[in-house]
Amino acid sequence: MTEKNQFNSILKELHEKSPLVHNITNYVVMNNTANALLAIGASPIMAHTVEEVEDITSISSALVINMGTLSPKWVEAMEIAMIKANELNKPTVFDPVGVGASKYRTETALRIIENFKPSVIRGNASEIIALVQLSNSTKGVDSTLSPENALSAAQDLSKKLKNTIVVSGKTDYVITGELVDKVTSGSSMMTKVTGMGCTATSIIGACIAVNINYHTASYNAMKIMGMAGKMAEKISKGPGSFQMNFIDALHQIAEEE
Repeated sequence: MTEKNQFNSILKELHEKSPLVHNITNYVVMNNTANALLAIGASPIMAHTVEEVEDITSISSALVINMGTLSPKWVEAMEIAMIKANELNKPTVFDPVGVGASKYRTETALRIIENFKPSVIRGNASEIIALVQLSNSTKGVDSTLSPENALSAAQDLSKKLKNTIVVSGKTDYVITGELVDKVTSGSSMMTKVTGMGCTATSIIGACIAVNINYHTASYNAMKIMGMAGKMAEKISKGPGSFQMNFIDALHQIAEEE
């Protein structure tokens, strides 16, 4: 199947199946990521209480774990959901937001990857390097290193976990062992809007829900993000209008499949 056909096939599957994507994500971005998932045809659910995450994970097509705003109860919910997802062989995505910025974040992230081995991990260069303990310093949730700096670390982590790693930045890299693909589309305006990385993580969740080749699914998820970013940039006057136009662009891409 050609690259274009793979892209269109994933969009078609999203439209036809409308997969339920369970997000245990941070409350800064819940609205944005839910709208982004709706725009591409997926069905989002944001459930993070320990009393219901098992049930929600059981009926979902994929699980997204994002540790942007941590608390002990949320971490407990994440771990319960990951146990259930692994038990039921559901695909999982982990976003180690700000790993390395604090001892608690680092310990939480390392425990998640070591105990539950997510299907896909998406982060910026600083986060991925911190995650493999090559560096333990990040600047909040912003990347201070280029994606190229994280390639070796990402390959090592991918081989260890036998999964797919996505390093996002000006150029996005999708790594599965020795296989490396890159996405160069996108917009510099994306760095001016909070939660764009979190949105990318959730879109990866939607794509791996409909395509069991996690490398292909992740690569096309980042293509969707990049295309929408370019489309939104052309008609936006600033970050506020860009955020609105980005959601419209996602919808347009899905509708024009």
